[in-house]
Amino acid sequence: MRERINHYIWDYDACDPGTPRSSWRHFLQILWMVLRDLMGGMVTLRAMSLVYTTLLSIVPLLAVSISVLKGFGVHDQLEPTLAQILAPIGEQSAEISARIVGFVENMKIGVLGAVGLLLLLYTAITLIQKIESAFNHTWRLQGSRNLMQRFSDYLSVIMVGPVLVFSAVGITASLGNNHVVELLNSLPYMNNLLWLGGKLLPFVLVIAAFTFIYLMVPNTRVQFRSALYGAVVAGLLWQMAGIIFTAFVGGSSSYTAIYSGLAILLVFMIWLYLSWLILLTGASISFYHQHPEYLKWKKLDLHLSAGMRDQLALQAMVSIARAHDRPSEQAPDLETLAAYQHLPGDVLRRMLDALQADGLLQQSADDPPRYLPGATLTKIRLVDILRSARQAEDEGHSDRFHCDAPVASLLAQLEQNFNSQLADQTLADLLQDFEDDKTDEDSLV
Repeated sequence: MRERINHYIWDYDACDPGTPRSSWRHFLQILWMVLRDLMGGMVTLRAMSLVYTTLLSIVPLLAVSISVLKGFGVHDQLEPTLAQILAPIGEQSAEISARIVGFVENMKIGVLGAVGLLLLLYTAITLIQKIESAFNHTWRLQGSRNLMQRFSDYLSVIMVGPVLVFSAVGITASLGNNHVVELLNSLPYMNNLLWLGGKLLPFVLVIAAFTFIYLMVPNTRVQFRSALYGAVVAGLLWQMAGIIFTAFVGGSSSYTAIYSGLAILLVFMIWLYLSWLILLTGASISFYHQHPEYLKWKKLDLHLSAGMRDQLALQAMVSIARAHDRPSEQAPDLETLAAYQHLPGDVLRRMLDALQADGLLQQSADDPPRYLPGATLTKIRLVDILRSARQAEDEGHSDRFHCDAPVASLLAQLEQNFNSQLADQTLADLLQDFEDDKTDEDSLV
C-alpha cells in the first residue's frame, strides 16, 4: 500500500509540459517536501528566533508605524486590530494589546533625540531584516539586497503595510454602521449573505497580507500565483490554528495556576511562535510551487557524482554559449539554466561558481545576474570545463590524501588519456557539432 501511494505521488512530473496537469498530486508533493523541511528543524529554529526578535522589536516597530498611521487617521484602530490578531489567546488578548499600546504611547519621539530615534529605527529594521533572512533561506538565496534596496523595501513594509492592514480593519469595523449595509440587511436573503461575507472577510484580509509579504520580502522575483498559493494555504492554517489554540487556552486552567502572572507572556510567545511557523510554512509552499524542479530531489543535500558534474557543467556552458552566439537571445540567469536542466538552482550554482572561479564564466551586473562566457568560445577548451567541474569544491583537499605510487601513476595515466582524447577541442567545436546535427535532421525531413 505504501509503495502504491509513493508511486502515485512521485510518478507525476510537474516540470514535464507533456504530462497532464494534476493539481492534487502537485500539492501532495509540495506537502511532503514542506513536512520534510519542518522535520529538518531549520524552519522551527528560525521561527523561534523570530519570536525573540519580535518581543524586542514590536514596540519600536509599532511606534514607527503609528506615526504614519496618524497621518491617515487610522491610528485609533491599533488596539482593536492587535486584539483581533491576538484573539486566539482568549480573554487576555485585550489586556496584552492594551499593554502594548500603552508602551507605544509612552515612547515620545521628540524626547528620544537623534540617537534614540536611530536606535528606534534600527530595532524596527532588524526585525524586517531577520524576516528577510528567514525567507531567503527558504528560497535558497545566498545574496542579500544592497543598502539602497533594503532602505526602500523595508521602508515600504514598515510604513505601507500597517497602513493597509489598519485601514482594512477600520473599513471592516465601519461597515456595521454604514447606511447602505443597513439597507441591504432589510432585503431578503441579504442578511445571511452579509453575515457570510463578514465571516470570510478576515480570512481574505489574512490572505492579502500574507501575499504581500511573500511578494515583497524575499530577495527574488516571486510570481503572484505562487505567492497567492502559499498565502491561501497559510491563511487556512492560521485560521485553523487560531480555533484550536482558542479551544486549548479556554479549556486549560492549569498553566495559569503553575505560571501565575507569567502565563500571559507564555501564551503570547506560543502564539507568536505558531504564527511565525505558519508564515514560514506558507513561504516554503510558495517556493516549491514556483520551483517544481526541487520536488524531484528528496534529499536535503544532493551529492553529485563525477558523471553528473561533467553533464551539468558542459550543458550549462553550452546553454550560455548558445545565447551568446545569438544576439537576439538574452544571456541566461541561474533560474533559467536550472529550469532547462530540471534541477535545483543551488545545485547548479556550485558548478557555475567553480566555472567562474576558473575564468570560464563571468556574471553581468544585472539583478539577477546573468552568465556570459569568460573568453571567446574558440579559447574555452572542453578539457578545462570538465576539469573545473571535477575539481569543484575540493578546495585543495585532494592533495592531502595519502596515495601510493602505483595509484598515483594510474591516475596520471588516466589524466593523460583524458587530455589526449579531448585534445584541443573547444566550446565552439561542440556548438558546431550541434549545428551539423541540426542540418542533418533538416535534410532527412
